[in-house]
Amino acid sequence: MRAGDAVEIRGALARLRRATGLPVAFGGLVEPGRRQVRISELSGTATPALSALAVTSGNGLGGKAVALARPCAVTDYSVSRQISHEYDLPVAAEGLRAVVAVPVVVRRRVRAVLYGALRAAHPLGDRTLGAAVQAARDVEQALVVREEAAALVAAAGPGTAGPGAGRPDPAAGAAREQVREAHAALRALAPRITDPVLRAELLDACALLTAGTAPSPAVRLAPREVDVLACVAAGATNGAAAERLGVTAETVKAYLRSAMRKLGVRTRGQAVVAARRAGWLP
Repeated sequence: MRAGDAVEIRGALARLRRATGLPVAFGGLVEPGRRQVRISELSGTATPALSALAVTSGNGLGGKAVALARPCAVTDYSVSRQISHEYDLPVAAEGLRAVVAVPVVVRRRVRAVLYGALRAAHPLGDRTLGAAVQAARDVEQALVVREEAAALVAAAGPGTAGPGAGRPDPAAGAAREQVREAHAALRALAPRITDPVLRAELLDACALLTAGTAPSPAVRLAPREVDVLACVAAGATNGAAAERLGVTAETVKAYLRSAMRKLGVRTRGQAVVAARRAGWLP
């Protein structure tokens, strides 16, 4: 997971530089069990001064971003009165002046910090700050997806055995419901993932839940129809499904009606049962 996290940070830094034109971007993960960030990813740097630098929570610009769990920026790092100056030497060695630091926050915990910087003391405009925040949000989303996918795979283990495995097991039944809820959450996330490789990984993880039964060729459901049915299977109302999927309630109804027609059923409950039998839902 840590290696995958680092890859997400590396990609976000490259996107940040492309979106803003900033010459330098760098970042790193919060070390497990410690309140410090280890700078591991560098993009556009001219020296190794920042490599492997450990930034403690509360110290410097990145440490301030960690402590406050919000973006922080300075126009001229070395003389700024808004931050402490434990890291002036490596920052000066790289020749950085204007710097922004944005925390990556997952489930209310700071997991990483992304930095963007200029080698001149110019204010960083709203466009640059917005792009830095968006890069961090992309990483947050990717980390959530990876963790949900890992949980999904774990939940789809032996404890989720289906019919024919013997007497009903309440624990297994609860586990199956957790699988269905995770499946619905991941299906809802998939359309919002802009990285096609990550989106494909996510949908592959979803497919693990229905791996025991290949979808029936006699019933062809569109991806959004499966998304809606997954939400319904997890107990969501049309309104809740709409909020989760980022569409209107009327759109959810339309997808649901289309799926019901293809499945040859007349109610929501029948649609879920039929979709499971056809191999589209866990």
